[in-house]
Amino acid sequence: MTVEVVPVEGLPEIRAGDDLAALLAPQLQALEARTGDVLVLTQKVVSKAEGRVVPAPEGREAWVALESRRVVARRGDLVIAETRHGFVCANAGVDASNVADGFLSLLPEDPDASAAAIRDSLRAALGIDLGVIVTDTFGRPWRYGLVNVAVGCAGLPALVDLRGTRDHHGRELETTVVALADEVAAASGLVMGKADRVPAALVRGVSSTAPPGTARDMVRAPAGDLFRESPLQAIAARRSIRSYGPGEVPQEAVEEAVRAACTAPAPHHTQPWLFVALDPGPARRRLLGAIAEAWRLDLASDGMPDEVVERRLRKSDDLFGSAPLLIVPFVRFGGAHAYPDAERAHAEQEMFLLSAGAAIQNLLLALHAQGFASCWISSTLFCQEETRDALGIDDEWFALGTVAAGPMPEGGASRPRPPFDLEDFLRRA
Repeated sequence: MTVEVVPVEGLPEIRAGDDLAALLAPQLQALEARTGDVLVLTQKVVSKAEGRVVPAPEGREAWVALESRRVVARRGDLVIAETRHGFVCANAGVDASNVADGFLSLLPEDPDASAAAIRDSLRAALGIDLGVIVTDTFGRPWRYGLVNVAVGCAGLPALVDLRGTRDHHGRELETTVVALADEVAAASGLVMGKADRVPAALVRGVSSTAPPGTARDMVRAPAGDLFRESPLQAIAARRSIRSYGPGEVPQEAVEEAVRAACTAPAPHHTQPWLFVALDPGPARRRLLGAIAEAWRLDLASDGMPDEVVERRLRKSDDLFGSAPLLIVPFVRFGGAHAYPDAERAHAEQEMFLLSAGAAIQNLLLALHAQGFASCWISSTLFCQEETRDALGIDDEWFALGTVAAGPMPEGGASRPRPPFDLEDFLRRA
């Protein structure tokens, strides 16, 4: 197979409202474009035609925030963000190149729809079936340099799934899915330099029997994304979430979370933690029943009306009952130096509690990093004997609440974290 990449030259400066297909048709006729060819267009000309060039007298920060669905990583002025389309790129695709001073270009609202509309118009004008790709330049996390990738695609396969076929040695391919649209987009960049005033290319010789697709087909689903957030962003993004999506928390995810918890600092080279994971079953029912009975007695002894007691217990049952997984963290205070005076002995106990708090925070962060929702509830702090009896734990262990966890619900956290003034929390001395 031979592939030819031809620049489409002679296009005027594109302005809002221009009919790109009408401007392209004479150029494509001159190049003798035919069915099966692929027209590649830069995002910039599509955005200009669709009015996605905006004034930015104070810089791009506000527009980046508006175009971002979530921040993946941040360092200084650079923001790596996920756009509403699902693309992860620098500054959510907000770009100042090849637009007038004081303006910025934004990605098209729906690049796949843009590609499809241009394809339909060219079919009507020229009587041929072209594939159409809209490109943008993206960086790569593990390599220097930019390449063109497809942000919009119509009339050709975005992905070619080779799983189940065999290589030339006869081995069955198990994971190979080729991003054909990205390969074509990258090739087009050879004739569409940023300073060359060539915003389009015709790629000839691309063939595949796979069905047509869209650029959205290439967006990796969250469940398969191993690099969804930078470590710093994950710490800031973790939220206490008390409702969960369908499914369970796999054993390997629990093990990874506990491994992370056990990296917390601890006094005197100890490892004073224990985590008891509870799936729905007898042990969990015993624990929740014992806690409910203890709370019922305590609340009633405080003179709380029966209906208020039952309402609080139902709320607790709803919280615990909806969680696919409960994890009860414990700490023990032995195994370190024995101090003769009461003041230092008390300080040492506080060190163990601080260590356990750090371990619980690591546990929550590790669950979040793996895509699971969680929250910490104080429950077992007030039911030490009942918790140990229900779970068969020795008296040396002190329970420190309960972590409820489960798959992330649709949409993640229900509301954004409220802003706060850092001056209230940070002082330099």
